[in-house]
Amino acid sequence: MKHRAAFLFLFICFKVFAQLPEGFVYVKTIIPDLDVELRYYTTNNFVGKPIKGYLTNELILTKQTAFALKQVQEELQNKNLCLKVYDGYRPQRAVDHFMGWAKNLNDTVNKKAFYPNVDKMNLFVEDYIAAKSGHSKGSTVDLTIIDANTSKPLDMGSEYDFFGKESWTDYKDITEEQKANRKLLLKVMTKHGFVNFYKEWWHFTLKDEPFPDNYFDFPVK
Repeated sequence: MKHRAAFLFLFICFKVFAQLPEGFVYVKTIIPDLDVELRYYTTNNFVGKPIKGYLTNELILTKQTAFALKQVQEELQNKNLCLKVYDGYRPQRAVDHFMGWAKNLNDTVNKKAFYPNVDKMNLFVEDYIAAKSGHSKGSTVDLTIIDANTSKPLDMGSEYDFFGKESWTDYKDITEEQKANRKLLLKVMTKHGFVNFYKEWWHFTLKDEPFPDNYFDFPVK
């Protein structure tokens, strides 16, 4: 345990002094026990490969967003629950990667898992892919709730990043348990200053984000 504590202390110190633009932080320096699985650092995403700009599984957000998220985590822990984050700050180069992928209509490797009922040519029209993302401003997070004992995500009625009405926050054709889980996530995030994007139950932006007009492109590393 002593070695683990010492390692964690050194890790936090390193991240504190690592270079990020002013106003940004490595979130685990604020919330050390946060579960982070950046999907765009992996192949488990709608593109099917790691996305440009994601060089490590390290969550970065604006400082204000990290501290607001800490309040959410602490409240959930009182219920024996925790947060699991799938994405936070997203470099503009990653958004550009999505744009290039969406234009290649022959690349449909993960269509069955992520957009089975949407023609790829319609991803722009239906607002699933856009040239700019609020994530690049650093105060938007994609996340869910997990059981603190098992680390198993609560059933939200659709997978993260699923393109379809099933992912709309108030989608009706799901079970009562799934509706309750979405309601819990929405309630606790809203309480601590976040606003949900109605087409994605997992997507929240800090209401008073510090960089509302800035799109950043530094890599996640």
